[in-house]
Amino acid sequence: MNTARGFAAFPPRPGRRGRSWWARAFVAAMEDTALDAVLLRRGRRFAGSGRVGPITISPGRISAVVEDPDGIVEVTVHLTQLTDADWDRLLDQVGAEAGHLAALLDGEVPRALVHSADAVGVPLLPTIGDLESDCDCPDIGDPCQHAAALCYQTAWLLDDDPFVLLLLRGRATDELLEALGTRRTRTAEPAGSTVERGVPATEAYAAVPAPLPPAPPDPPRTQALVVPEAPGLPPDALALLAADAAVRARELLTAPAVPLTERADAARWAALHPGTAQRVAASAGPDIAVAVRAWELGGAAGQDALERAGNDPAPEEAAAEAELLAAGAESEIRIRRGVDGRWYPFHWVDGRWWPAGPPDQDPAAAL
Repeated sequence: MNTARGFAAFPPRPGRRGRSWWARAFVAAMEDTALDAVLLRRGRRFAGSGRVGPITISPGRISAVVEDPDGIVEVTVHLTQLTDADWDRLLDQVGAEAGHLAALLDGEVPRALVHSADAVGVPLLPTIGDLESDCDCPDIGDPCQHAAALCYQTAWLLDDDPFVLLLLRGRATDELLEALGTRRTRTAEPAGSTVERGVPATEAYAAVPAPLPPAPPDPPRTQALVVPEAPGLPPDALALLAADAAVRARELLTAPAVPLTERADAARWAALHPGTAQRVAASAGPDIAVAVRAWELGGAAGQDALERAGNDPAPEEAAAEAELLAAGAESEIRIRRGVDGRWYPFHWVDGRWWPAGPPDQDPAAAL
């Protein structure tokens, strides 16, 4: 059975990186092995230039041709295939939770699945030294710029279809689904058991429906909450505070908490209650407008990114800024990675860093 899959060449898309955590992990396995940062930068430019041809993915192998200024080169990247014993252990982990397979079919790689596979000795994602390359070019670096470009574009494929990674490890999608179905059948129907097979659809549709149960009683009527006046507060302030406390409590219950400074909480309040912005500015300062804008664009994560815009960038942020400047971005820009994983852009206006627009998974798109 031919298990190779072909993918059309990507059009030019400068600055794009893998969006998903598993695509970034794939790229990191290649970058962490590289000894020449210059070749990596050239590889990123090749990946976004539209000069990499159609990609073929097969078990243990990624291949393509690249249009180099010195001629056409053929490049191949190799990844070790899993053994049959490895696949048995991996399929046990996939079948252990229905959510694992559902996530894969929905285009996601659950972190829990990768951790479980690692725990039983099955390396699903490549690590340092797992990716090896062959290329016709004279570069002695491994990876060369062409192999690096191929790995960057493979990460784009992984963003959309995690089964590409499983094919690289040795099994095609149909083969995996068939194996999982066979394992579930064996588990659900042990020898000697009697399994109820259900009712044929034609018989079910012909049956007379059972009567519906009686309607439940109407819920008891409740009176609206009356908030009493509070001495020293405007008439609407206490009601707004009570409603805001309820909203804040719900956020804390449904999402990871991001610690808020007093200024950040003032910005949150002014963004959610525009009619009170003047009162908030009187106590928090007239420059609260920039903080309010950050909250409107990204909530707590946007506010946190704004507070770090004036600080020295983290290594990943510095690399993103350098790449954007090399691609022609304005010099007075900053890009910060938010606690939500998105990139927040800023530009220098009137002596301070202002949010330049909404965040994005891709730093180039954010700017």
